[in-house]
Amino acid sequence: MIKYVPRMTSVVLEEIPDRLTLAVEISNCRGTCIGCHSPFLREDVGEELTPEAVDALFASNFGVDCFLFLGEGKDPQALLALARHIRSHYDVALALYSGREQVEDALWAAFDYVKLGPYRPECGPLNNPATNQRLYRVRGGGAEREDITARFWHRGLEGAPKA
Repeated sequence: MIKYVPRMTSVVLEEIPDRLTLAVEISNCRGTCIGCHSPFLREDVGEELTPEAVDALFASNFGVDCFLFLGEGKDPQALLALARHIRSHYDVALALYSGREQVEDALWAAFDYVKLGPYRPECGPLNNPATNQRLYRVRGGGAEREDITARFWHRGLEGAPKA
């Protein structure tokens, strides 16, 4: 079972480049990142994210073209089943923020974008060129993995290179 926190679900522009993304916070996080913005997501909180809940999220968030799982939870088979449901019912990109250093091939194959790496305060977030985190655009059933992290560095945010 995958759980999410409905009150933290939102449409965002900054997580996946060139996408209007429905970002869904997943609980039961396996990470222990220092400086985590939501440490309570390590707990078993929220509501079950079912195919029906996914359908309701799409119905109330017209126009999104990407669905982002912010976390994996602890049930990889349930996560993959939800990804298959979305893929078969909606014409959107699928994205996953794992927080782990690496994910299994089945996850690479299921998603169009995969963000890897735990947050480390000394390295900063994706918009910092010193970040340890990486965002990949995935194609070919997981066979092609293009690191697109540098797309975040042009925004002129703190830590970005000067023009």
